[in-house]
Amino acid sequence: MSFNLVEFLKSLVQLTVFDYLRKVWGDQPWVEPTLDIVGAMMLATFLLLIVLVLIWLERKLIARLQDRIGPNRVGGKYGMLQSLADALKLLTKELITPAGADRVAYNLAPFLIVIAALLVWAVLPLAPGVIGVDLNIGVFFVLAVSSISVVTLLLAGWGSNNKYALLGAFRSVAQLVSYEVPMILALLIPILLASSMSTVDIIAAQGLPFLIFVPLSALIFFISALAETGRTPFDLLEAESEIVAGFHVEYSGMKFAMFFLAEFLGTFFMSAFFTVVYLGGWNIPIINAILGVFDVNVDLAALAFGRPLGLLVFFFKTFMIYSLFVWIRGTLPRVRIDQMLNFNWKFLVPLSLALILTVAVLDKVMELYFDPSLLTRTGVHLLSNILLGYAALELARRYARRQRLATA
Repeated sequence: MSFNLVEFLKSLVQLTVFDYLRKVWGDQPWVEPTLDIVGAMMLATFLLLIVLVLIWLERKLIARLQDRIGPNRVGGKYGMLQSLADALKLLTKELITPAGADRVAYNLAPFLIVIAALLVWAVLPLAPGVIGVDLNIGVFFVLAVSSISVVTLLLAGWGSNNKYALLGAFRSVAQLVSYEVPMILALLIPILLASSMSTVDIIAAQGLPFLIFVPLSALIFFISALAETGRTPFDLLEAESEIVAGFHVEYSGMKFAMFFLAEFLGTFFMSAFFTVVYLGGWNIPIINAILGVFDVNVDLAALAFGRPLGLLVFFFKTFMIYSLFVWIRGTLPRVRIDQMLNFNWKFLVPLSLALILTVAVLDKVMELYFDPSLLTRTGVHLLSNILLGYAALELARRYARRQRLATA
């Protein structure tokens, strides 16, 4: 097949350009590796650039929440180029390495944390057929790669040869490791409902969003994501009580910026991952559920412009969840470290275990004896989540009351 510029531009708009190039180039052994490398570079470039937008968006949103203007000078009255100016400033700042630092660990940490923040996107479906690789253990891959950040914090603290940085790293690791437990337990529930760990299969299994099925699981995951990304009210990684900035106190210039680049990428990824697991990803499950009453189904993958439309749907949902992260940051106060760990181990983890047991038993009983419809299955799980959530809050209320009376 010969190259045709019009067809190429059409495939570019429809996000099928790789399929078109496969037809043009044939089945040569160099085709797939080349397309994989180009796709990875395009995705990485997009993610690194969108951080500039995320920083500007967060500043403007928090400014509005706090009745301020926000960036309004660099790049016009909306401050559109403020993030770019900050990036250029960091690029020109001097890189200082402490005299007694372990240079390998010290210099490796910022690069590893950014690489881990980019790698997790490989298994995330952005639109129908737009995915790096559809692994049958996609969720496990995400959890495994995201755990690299724990190692990088230790590398940064240890390699800096600074006692405060090392103590800050230990404190950060305690937070990240603790909240990985309820996050993994919460993700087991959509995996049970979809009977798959593939992110593509999880999207396909959502006749209705899993947010409606199991809102308690979604809430636990969201709270854990706040802690995993070091966002308010769990932003103890660089709290005032650290005396210094924490594990990255000895870093300067772009190496310092890379830790915050990874934080913004991680927050944006958690928003996208929440969209995939609990909101149906690029799909429009609620509309399909409504149209299903009339035996009509909107299959984006079958439409000529289904991929661009799916991409718009996906990023609309993702930015809505990201705005929720920002809203919480501009609203809630920071918690203490003991409160944060007690909340995790004494409330979230037991609640997650009880929720897994409830969902697994109910789903199996319905499958064996009732063969329920989608609405019946949704209603049963939703009711069980509401009852379990109410029971957990009531137990927490009574525990808090006993604690207050004991210290009165």
